[in-house]
Amino acid sequence: MVTFEDWYDGAQPIRVEGGIKARTRRGSIGSTWWSRRFIDILERVCDKGRLSRGRAYARQGQVLSIDLAAGEVRAGVQGSRRDPYDVVIRIEAYGESLWASVEESIAAQAVHRAKLLAGEMPAEIEEVFAALGIDLFPRDLDMDCSCPDWGFPCKHLSAVLYLLAESFDDDPFLVLAWRGRTREQLLGSLADDAADATVVAGVDALRVDDVPFADRLADFYAPGATAHRPERRPSAAAPDLLLRLFPPPAGLADPLEPAYRRLGDA
Repeated sequence: MVTFEDWYDGAQPIRVEGGIKARTRRGSIGSTWWSRRFIDILERVCDKGRLSRGRAYARQGQVLSIDLAAGEVRAGVQGSRRDPYDVVIRIEAYGESLWASVEESIAAQAVHRAKLLAGEMPAEIEEVFAALGIDLFPRDLDMDCSCPDWGFPCKHLSAVLYLLAESFDDDPFLVLAWRGRTREQLLGSLADDAADATVVAGVDALRVDDVPFADRLADFYAPGATAHRPERRPSAAAPDLLLRLFPPPAGLADPLEPAYRRLGDA
């Protein structure tokens, strides 16, 4: 299929040096579940022929730059004209109140929080967003390109979309940054929540006092606490520590709280 731009300017793009090239030379683009999720959405809603030409542009290095900010991606793509085309891809960036709810939901799941703090993207994070009635990955994209091609998306947009998916492979937090939360903001909030969970009533339940070795000579080599030597047990954990560190699943808090408290007392 020959597009208007192909007919008007000639089918061959101007070759560029130093463009952004896709790492994959053939087959699918995207290697992680989150980049493939993004590509799967694109391939369901976009023309397959245009996406194919976009992959070729991405592999040739025709994309000159990509800048991602909350709600918007801007890129420059070299086509067959002298001046590069300007590409803009917009999605909804969520506000502070929605992100506060997302972070609260993530913090309530110790596994999700731990994976994100370790730099991983848990697959279940989509469910966190869905439970709040919002999407992590966009269903609709507001896209513009300055080229004369009337098709949607044009090959310039398609090339940027594929390279965007590869950038998600490298840094999954870019998906969240596009929605309005940077890695630093999200991890800072989750780290604060984790720290708060270990401090109850002003007592850090995980703190270990640093006692000078000289002061421990009398008992340093003594055995630890046992049932027969309760005097060597550490002081009791702060109240509700288990509840704070391992929140019960939604809907089970009331029946499980007494058992948590008894276990903590024990």
